[in-house]
Amino acid sequence: MEIKKIDLEKMDKALELTWKTFLEYEAPDYSQEGIDEFKKTIDDEQWLSAREFYGAYEADELLGLIATKDKSHIALFFVDGKHHRKGIGRKLFEKVLEENDKNFFTVNSSPYAKEVYEHLGFECTDDLQCINGLKFYPMTMKVKRLTR
Repeated sequence: MEIKKIDLEKMDKALELTWKTFLEYEAPDYSQEGIDEFKKTIDDEQWLSAREFYGAYEADELLGLIATKDKSHIALFFVDGKHHRKGIGRKLFEKVLEENDKNFFTVNSSPYAKEVYEHLGFECTDDLQCINGLKFYPMTMKVKRLTR
């Protein structure tokens, strides 16, 4: 498996995987308003261009992706359901951890992914929120750097 940057020109497969996985795992917890808001967000080229995307590839198959804003906020994090529990998410997270130039990460975690983020070391900073139909837990994680 190889983790590499996804350029905007190659974003179609990444957005296809994001939408498919969202509908399967996240959408059941959302109202139609939330589903529409998520779709509107991932269709917004300006929103997409303000984020860095990394993909986990095996041969030419995209298995999962992670996107950050300002190297410290996780904006999207999806692994194809048929590849869950294989360490792909961990490898993607380790990549953005390397790229992080701050001493923290933040994420607005869906209810479905909250446990995954807790497993990675994130903690909730507030109760469940809902904006434009999107439910999320604000979470943060301190980044510990090894000093030499």
